[in-house]
Amino acid sequence: MIPGAQPQPAAARCFIHPDREASARCLACGSTFCKECVTEHKGRVLCAACISGGAGAAGRKRVRAVLALGIQAVGGLAVAWMFFHYLGLALASLPSSWHLAP
Repeated sequence: MIPGAQPQPAAARCFIHPDREASARCLACGSTFCKECVTEHKGRVLCAACISGGAGAAGRKRVRAVLALGIQAVGGLAVAWMFFHYLGLALASLPSSWHLAP
């Protein structure tokens, strides 16, 4: 190697056919494939495994993740509200003499 030269990245290989250079990446699973292993499906380049069932699962997984995040946010806000509500009740129940300076 020549000093100071940048190393060239290795060419991506097909996930199914390691002896072939990859020409596309499946948008659902992210693996690289040769021309024979991918196809365009509903405007997206997908591999056969994702077309047969994985692509729908990836979309459902994303919806579940967003739904879980929303539920966690609502739950966190409810816990914070209850904490400050009961803290306020506890402070309000203190006698007035405790608040006044001597």
